[in-house]
Amino acid sequence: MANRPNLKPARPWFSSGPTAKRPGWSSQSLPHELLGRGIRAPEVVARFAHGLRVTRDLLQVPPDWQVVYVPGSDTGAVEAALWSMLGERPVQVLAFENFGQVWATDIRDHLGLDPEVLTAPYGEFPDVSRVDPAKDLVLPWNGTTSGVRVPGGDWIAADREGLVICDATSAAFAMPLPWDRLDVVTFSFQKALGGEAGLGVAALSPRAVARLDRYAPLRPVPKVLRLRDAKGFDRTLATGSMINTFSVWTIEDWIDAVEWGLAAGGLEALIARTNANAAALDAWVRRTGWIDYLASGAAVRSTTSVCLKIVDPRVAAMDEPARQGLVRRMKALVEEEGAAFDIESHRNAPAGLRIWCGCTVDTADIEALTPWLDWAFDAAMAE
Repeated sequence: MANRPNLKPARPWFSSGPTAKRPGWSSQSLPHELLGRGIRAPEVVARFAHGLRVTRDLLQVPPDWQVVYVPGSDTGAVEAALWSMLGERPVQVLAFENFGQVWATDIRDHLGLDPEVLTAPYGEFPDVSRVDPAKDLVLPWNGTTSGVRVPGGDWIAADREGLVICDATSAAFAMPLPWDRLDVVTFSFQKALGGEAGLGVAALSPRAVARLDRYAPLRPVPKVLRLRDAKGFDRTLATGSMINTFSVWTIEDWIDAVEWGLAAGGLEALIARTNANAAALDAWVRRTGWIDYLASGAAVRSTTSVCLKIVDPRVAAMDEPARQGLVRRMKALVEEEGAAFDIESHRNAPAGLRIWCGCTVDTADIEALTPWLDWAFDAAMAE
């Protein structure tokens, strides 16, 4: 049985959302001057616009794209794109984890469209040879609940006719994104850089803006998802204006995270931090017999929401409820010790572990975590 470790992660937060705050974060470092001000006050709008500018700079969004805030986190940003843009063309959806399935269901049941859903089991990536460039495509770039990511974008046609709407919430700021193959890129504060929850961002290509300008869906679109005004794309949204009342505190926290990312070396440095974290976890997986990746191969393996399955023969012989019970016990053991929090797999995924390795996590904390996982597994199995 593994010995109880002595060294604990300095920051034992490995949740896949909200993710760990940036190193050195303190609420006292956030500006307070605009708290309590009206959301339409010129100073507040200017501050929100500053947040969009630094976000664009850090993420390296192409200069001819528009960037807007959307209420409802990444879910709101994706839904705003679906409700405001889909219907002009047939739709395909890549559904290889929970959120792809959610988008497919919403498109079918709530938008009243008939999407073609290209599926794959948890851990697998769909057959993209069936993707039709004449159709709109909706996909997650990284499967937060499956630990599977898109293996590059070369399979997306550069001369496509349809739009590609990409849920990048657990990929943005951690993985390269092929902007020339995408048309809508969405993410949320609380996954990308450890920001507070509730607001999302949608980056819109010129092709996406053109769709909004020319196409008005027949369906009514709720206000909080409305990217259009009477003339087409509501361009005031790209200047710091808000669809509804947003949290100034949340925006200040986001600006703090983005400015940390810029000071840390920019996007390349954040991707490097993520890759170093994933490599540290990978070294442990390779030497540990009872654990393996849920993803079927390295090419599709996430470097942020790393999903792991327990492959010990004794666990493999258990039914799913028993495996879930084992994971809950492991989670309780490490949380009681203050060694790690929120390491269990998503509730709709197979029972296992999920470790966030994004850029706000320090590699030393990943290295300190793994002995605790060995200890918790042995302790839970011995009970």
